[in-house]
Amino acid sequence: MAGLEELKKKLQPLFAAEIGPSMGLSMDPYDSYMVSNEGAVDLLSKSYGVYSFSEHGLEKRTSGILDDIDNSEQAYRCSSREMHVFGAIGCGSSSVVYKAIHITIHRILALKRINVFEKEKRQQLLNEVKTLCEAACFQGLVEFHGAFYTPESGQISIALEYVDGGSLADVLLLKKSVPEPILSHMVHKLLLALGYLHGERRLVHRDIKPANLLINLKGETKISDFGISAALNNSVAMCETFVGTVTYMSPERIQNESYSYSADIWSFGVAMFECATGKFPYSATEGAVNLMLQIMYDPSPSPPKDSFSPEFCSFIDACLHKDPSARPRADELLTHPFIKKYEKESVDLAAYVRKVFDPVQKLKDMADMLAVHYYLLFDGADGQWHYARSFYDETSVFRFSGKQFRGQNHIFPALTDIRRKLAGERPRQRLVHVVEKLHCRAHGDDAIAIRASGSFIIGNQFLICGKGVQAEGMPNIQESSLDLANKRMGTFQEQFIMEPGSSIGVFIITDQELYIQA
Repeated sequence: MAGLEELKKKLQPLFAAEIGPSMGLSMDPYDSYMVSNEGAVDLLSKSYGVYSFSEHGLEKRTSGILDDIDNSEQAYRCSSREMHVFGAIGCGSSSVVYKAIHITIHRILALKRINVFEKEKRQQLLNEVKTLCEAACFQGLVEFHGAFYTPESGQISIALEYVDGGSLADVLLLKKSVPEPILSHMVHKLLLALGYLHGERRLVHRDIKPANLLINLKGETKISDFGISAALNNSVAMCETFVGTVTYMSPERIQNESYSYSADIWSFGVAMFECATGKFPYSATEGAVNLMLQIMYDPSPSPPKDSFSPEFCSFIDACLHKDPSARPRADELLTHPFIKKYEKESVDLAAYVRKVFDPVQKLKDMADMLAVHYYLLFDGADGQWHYARSFYDETSVFRFSGKQFRGQNHIFPALTDIRRKLAGERPRQRLVHVVEKLHCRAHGDDAIAIRASGSFIIGNQFLICGKGVQAEGMPNIQESSLDLANKRMGTFQEQFIMEPGSSIGVFIITDQELYIQA
């Protein structure tokens, strides 16, 4: 019993935190939300202003809800009707993330869905959208492409850059640890982004961990997941909330003390320790209470000096000072000897990432989605077909029936004519694709090759056979009673080469060839 009382005494700050409001997210007393008759949701905050989400996108205003004038400051047009949504790629405590393609520009995205009617999730949504709006163009943060509300589900979707590699947590699952020279270059890039959050945006991320540190196939690192970030009014301001992943939480946060940017530095140090050694520096097998006691009262962990360079050990020691005021700022760590030690070494992060994650499989996954996206456009509503024009540029080539068309101004009319003839004069004559075989592969370093073949049937929607990729809303041909052999009106074979466009996640059809047989 005496041991239990001693344990409670040590954890008294945590018990006090559980009773008080600071265990939840810091809620502005004016935080609320309104649902209009037009199917829009206004998230209201005295600190943040008004974020108005509708089926057509997001509009941010700073003034109050009673103002009648148009005071929009930022607007992002992004609609659920402009998305082809595919399978889930991950989930967290407050959201599920899906792969999607933005129909208007053929950009592969990550679509994060959050239920707006749950209060804590709503505050996380406000935090994330505010951060993304304010730092939308910084290259070390995941790129923000807009958000929209879906009344039928009560969800708000945030459209984000699709990072085609994975997280550092994924790297550790596959490779166990990251070599020092590689890690040094990653750390340099991540510190630039963290320094931007702290210095320019005055934000404490509050959930730095390997799962929230991403890297793409080009070797570009990204910080993600700003759902529990907190804004500080000045460089010496403090937070007073107990949120985030306890595993990577600093001692002052666990003890429910005020904290600032240095709390992120601690979390970053723990994450980099884990990346280098392949092991979390504390024993987390005996429960959360024991873990928190270790973080508060055990000496700060340090990498084995016989396995790691003095510079790396010094870097971790600097990040993991128990005294928050002794931890360097992110911009100060950029000049640390661990960064300088490897900065002149020829380190190819892209090559490293492509050894960790199979780029062929990654590109094939994207090719599957892009193929389905193309046929959904071709066999879809007339009102969306015009978006197919931007799938081509002036160098694109399309071959059909012995003729060659070059450039979007010639290819799009040619395809439109083929589409019109397949549609027939009446709806009951309309022919649509049934893709029976779909082969996708990498083409060179970044391009993808697609070969599709199948049948034309009278119908109103594109179908794909087998257990391949499906977009939301597509009928499952395996669950239907379609007699394809008797319904077949013709066959087709088509092949594409798609290459990355000038914007992240956007692909262009550079070469296409179509054969149709009645």
